[in-house]
Amino acid sequence: MKNIYIIGVGLIGGSLAKDIKGINPDVVIHGISRKQTTLDEALSLNLIDKKATLDDIENADMVIISIPVDATVKLLPTVLDKISDSGLVMDAGSTKVDICKVVENHPKRRNFLAMHPIAGTEHSGPSAALNGLFKGKTNIICEVEKTAFKLQEKALKLFVDIGMRIRYMNPEAHDKHIAYMSHLSHISSFMLGKTVLEKEKNERDIFDMAGSGFESTVRLAKSSPEMWTPIFKQNKENVIETLDEYINNLKQFKEFMEKDDFDEVYNEMKNTNYIKQILNGIA
Repeated sequence: MKNIYIIGVGLIGGSLAKDIKGINPDVVIHGISRKQTTLDEALSLNLIDKKATLDDIENADMVIISIPVDATVKLLPTVLDKISDSGLVMDAGSTKVDICKVVENHPKRRNFLAMHPIAGTEHSGPSAALNGLFKGKTNIICEVEKTAFKLQEKALKLFVDIGMRIRYMNPEAHDKHIAYMSHLSHISSFMLGKTVLEKEKNERDIFDMAGSGFESTVRLAKSSPEMWTPIFKQNKENVIETLDEYINNLKQFKEFMEKDDFDEVYNEMKNTNYIKQILNGIA
């Protein structure tokens, strides 16, 4: 690979640029963005080597799309129109059904690989890019069989070289599971932050008392609404299903409290401690 084009040089796109450059210093990273200020910042941070436009994509060995998922759905067919027969296009979106569907009949579908690297922070923009963000993290690949084999090989080698683990999944399963593992936690964090902000109007001391537990729980509420609103929209049915289950569990916990049934409160927490074993196995 000589020329890599990254559309959206923020947290994910910028971090990929850093890691790719780290393993292959000779590669030329081209940045594409709607905002010139974003490209200027990316250049100043050495995330990209050159600015580019969509018309330059015909020269790309690889294109990585890392923009909000609604924008990806609109842009992806155009990018595939422009890619050469030997070029590879990948997206890093947090939903996969709509993205895969929009190009299912595209003449260059074999040039596209749908991926979702499970990595990130609550920060956004070029300055949020990190070295080694993807090391040890899982990258979910969807519909790999629809991508040309030689292009699969190119992508998988890159993922392994920057330290990612690979998991294969169909788009429907991906969107269902990610609603529980990622989307619900973001909603919980946003709503916890909202609850505390509303309470703070009368009780300023609550912020003085906020410790590391609160900070870690509400951390995701600092995430970009511009990115997350389209995710919730595209994965609406799965997110509503997870919210129904979550709300039922909250109601049940509240009922135990109202009935002074603290044995059940204890049991709820004790049984849920099992999540530690699962997460330790992932780490």
